[in-house]
Amino acid sequence: MRILLIEDDPMIGDSICKVLKLAHFAVDWMQDGSSAEYALARQNHALLLLDIGLPRKNGLEILKSLRKNSNSIPVLILTARDSVEDRILGLDNGADDYLVKPFDLDELLARMRALLRRNSRTVESAITHGEIALDALRHEVKIKGAPVYLPVKEFAILHALMEQPGCIISRDKLEERIYGWDDDVGSNTIEVYIYNLRKKFGADIIRNIRGVGYKLGNPA
Repeated sequence: MRILLIEDDPMIGDSICKVLKLAHFAVDWMQDGSSAEYALARQNHALLLLDIGLPRKNGLEILKSLRKNSNSIPVLILTARDSVEDRILGLDNGADDYLVKPFDLDELLARMRALLRRNSRTVESAITHGEIALDALRHEVKIKGAPVYLPVKEFAILHALMEQPGCIISRDKLEERIYGWDDDVGSNTIEVYIYNLRKKFGADIIRNIRGVGYKLGNPA
């Protein structure tokens, strides 16, 4: 899953990014309000982690704009403003949850999982394709009921394809799913990950539509 982090403190932002990547999330990190709006307009994210005291545009202004434009992305506010009035202001303007700095990173992950579970009523968390079952929130894949270990990026590619089983997904779209904007992207990495998935699930699991992209093969 792809997360958007809006945080202007370099130490806090770097720590959060490291923890999220270890927890199997792709992360885009913006450090000011204007960059945040650009990121929100360009890319679909599963969750927004939003600081309030941002340069160039206040986090509450970003939140108000999101909700005014009917953008329902789950928003978790991360801020040092700890008064009851500040929390009420954030929640009344459309935030889904509120976490006061300094916070424990394990609590941050737990609150993120709770918001993603809540949002799974509209975005299906557990999906199947033939004998393959994938649960995005638990980062679990099974075939015929037996667990299969997948590294983060292989999991993300399989998830992207299983979300749209009848559709062809381009290489660029797959790269968007597995890399943050600051990650280095190798020239043949998508092909390597798909090769590894075919070894684990069978040569026909993913079809290459030459010049267009990839799609799932017929269920086993």
